[in-house]
Amino acid sequence: METKSMMIVGVGGQGTLLASKLLGTILLARDFDVKVSEVHGMSQRGGSVVTFVRWGDRVRSPIIDRGESDYILSFELLEAARWAEYLRPGGLLITNTQQIDPMPVVTGAAAYPENLAEKLTAMGIRLDAFDALAPAISAGSAKAVNLVLLGRLSKYFDFPRDQWESAIRESVPEKFLDINLRAFALGAQETR
Repeated sequence: METKSMMIVGVGGQGTLLASKLLGTILLARDFDVKVSEVHGMSQRGGSVVTFVRWGDRVRSPIIDRGESDYILSFELLEAARWAEYLRPGGLLITNTQQIDPMPVVTGAAAYPENLAEKLTAMGIRLDAFDALAPAISAGSAKAVNLVLLGRLSKYFDFPRDQWESAIRESVPEKFLDINLRAFALGAQETR
């Protein structure tokens, strides 16, 4: 299999690192060579966080260059726009439509850009944008947006649902397991 690439992007505290761990777990269980590279910005202060995940028969490097990512999984709309140039032509960008104001917006030095989903679509990007926060809250925690997004991502992969759930059970602490499994199921049920 040729090497595939995914970027998982968001802001600190959204669970992007757990999402990359879960994805890596399921890919390893399917016998792929997997490389993961985490890039932390000012993650503790709500800054940008990005993880590169690459898989295939033999992966030489975890790094993804501009225009090479097959998928981008974005936890926040502005982060989707920030990293869109890394998507290859024909790639897929899945994003939560939630907006988290970065510091320049919070301080009033800038305004949050308007109509980002429409602008991304106008650029010819294959976009799957939806509200992942509402299903996460319905599952029991706003912090479960990452599992809602992974549920949505699972619809684009031909992996059995029990393998996704097994990776979740392996990676999530027992006290949060039910919420995370519900969030994943709700994300998998969301219509495209």
